[in-house]
Amino acid sequence: MEAERILRAAGVGSPRTDAELLASEVLGVSRGRLALVTLVDEDVIENLHELVRRRAERIPLQHLLGWAPAGAITVSVGPGVFIPRPETELLLEWGLAALAGVSRPVVVDLCTGSGVLALGVANARPDAIVHAVEREPRALAWVRKNADARAAEGDTPIRLHAGDVTDRATLADLDGTVDLVLCNPPYVPLAAQVEPEVSEHDPFEAVFGGPDGLDVIRPVVSTAARLLRPGGGVAIEHDDTHGESVPALLAARKVLTDVAAHSDLAGRPRFATARRTGTR
Repeated sequence: MEAERILRAAGVGSPRTDAELLASEVLGVSRGRLALVTLVDEDVIENLHELVRRRAERIPLQHLLGWAPAGAITVSVGPGVFIPRPETELLLEWGLAALAGVSRPVVVDLCTGSGVLALGVANARPDAIVHAVEREPRALAWVRKNADARAAEGDTPIRLHAGDVTDRATLADLDGTVDLVLCNPPYVPLAAQVEPEVSEHDPFEAVFGGPDGLDVIRPVVSTAARLLRPGGGVAIEHDDTHGESVPALLAARKVLTDVAAHSDLAGRPRFATARRTGTR
């Protein structure tokens, strides 16, 4: 209760949840079993107090825990890599549904960051050939760590590429062969106000996408159009102000069809999808 009070006073959006997750981390028990812990020693209280103090400074919860949940898996996160958000799981769900009935699908994750989408596909579809593209060196270090950890757990290894998703040469050897393109790019407009956890701890280049937030999305649409095989699908996450602009960018490509807009669990525009014309 004291931790919750401190976090609420600091402006943390989910003080009770964060307090319980930090307590779970210190005690080494699941959140659901916290009520069963009746006695703790002074060291535990001091450790929890220190974590709560740092969270009250708006250091991201995931940095303090060292991991973030991502559907059926967790990924390690910390300074230098974008923290996966729960809404991205909806994009992953759409992508996996789009692969239903496709054997040994080829999947590309652009702007992979921590690797969450690529690794989520590899976990759910062991038969998939998954490529992940990232430009930033610090993020590449995180995705390599996560990819190694998932491979050690038995998941099919992904194929990691150091590259710029806005470069037409990136993955050019896969043109016309990909069943699914997923992308959670930098998309926040430069003038947008964001929480301290984002502005002070998420990498700037992983968050902001130019004046209108579309500087990366525009070339990603072109990249997806050339990568996809007939019938292949693309899903791109975007800012909630892009509910019309991103579907319009997809619809403007003659080779893309079945353009659809999707909302997150709060009802806000969150990602757009399309398919390459033709059939598999």
